[in-house]
Amino acid sequence: MGDKPVWEQVGSSFVENYYHLFDTDRPQLGSMYIDSSCLTWEGLQFQGKAEIVQKLSSLSFGNIAHSITAQDHQPTPDNSIMSMVVGQIKADEDPIMGFHQSFILKNINGAWVCTNDMFRLALHNYAA
Repeated sequence: MGDKPVWEQVGSSFVENYYHLFDTDRPQLGSMYIDSSCLTWEGLQFQGKAEIVQKLSSLSFGNIAHSITAQDHQPTPDNSIMSMVVGQIKADEDPIMGFHQSFILKNINGAWVCTNDMFRLALHNYAA
């Protein structure tokens, strides 16, 4: 991993940690956000660490597992990192669904935190 650019290392590490916490202990995701962070979840807006954690903790499924298909990371002009993740989720007894999630990570006081997070299920041609 040492031969990868720092944004790849940081982004990959963040993604691994984020989905591990999401799948095992959602309330702990609060450590990855700050009070000014923004989340867009299926088109709904949430701002601030407390509001984001409330939303993620209140999702109706009991068990969830993420499988990451691809992830891309880029440095931004302001020394942040933009990350995009594509994968699949399995929640309770629901069918496996694809998803896309994007993050902007910023180093604040020596710690990488998520300032922006956007999530969408990939439900193209989905018939209920």
